[in-house]
Amino acid sequence: MEHINNTLQPNTWIEQYADMLFSFALNRTSNVVIAKDLVQDTFLSALKNLSTFKGEVSEKNWLFTILKNKIIDYYRSNARTLSSDINELVEESNSFFDEEENWQPQFRPQQWEIDYTQEIETKEFYEILEMCKQKLTELQSAVFTMKYLDDFDADEICKELGISSSNYWVLIHRAKLQLRHCLEKNWIQN
Repeated sequence: MEHINNTLQPNTWIEQYADMLFSFALNRTSNVVIAKDLVQDTFLSALKNLSTFKGEVSEKNWLFTILKNKIIDYYRSNARTLSSDINELVEESNSFFDEEENWQPQFRPQQWEIDYTQEIETKEFYEILEMCKQKLTELQSAVFTMKYLDDFDADEICKELGISSSNYWVLIHRAKLQLRHCLEKNWIQN
């Protein structure tokens, strides 16, 4: 098998990769300032570690790998301060259900009248989804993003964020409830 030896061209990184990296980070943090900082940290880390690049992956993949690690570090460093979100979420999310754990009428899931054979107006949907995602707490957003955008399994998420399995399930369940409610209100009923 032929060995491909990719090279690095740091002088072109900002022009070639900054927007892609920023978009990726923003999708995972929902915070412009944090996303910019993470991209900047990615470039600085890459520059400091030029000698570790072995050329086995493309420059782009290498930078994205560094950014993914920076995002995980960000989640991990904030997990302790964000853990207070869990108690607030449990109290806050009780509004979805009554004392017998039945749906409150205004929060009961609706049947979405969507023709799934037709192409969804993707841009509009993703704009609304992003707006809805920004309404999640930071910890909910981190868990949801790691699960559904980055394909982490539950055990990995719990380990990375330092949360219990039961906290993970509360966070993911409540995030899905809130996202569904927000999408129904802002996209389905439009």
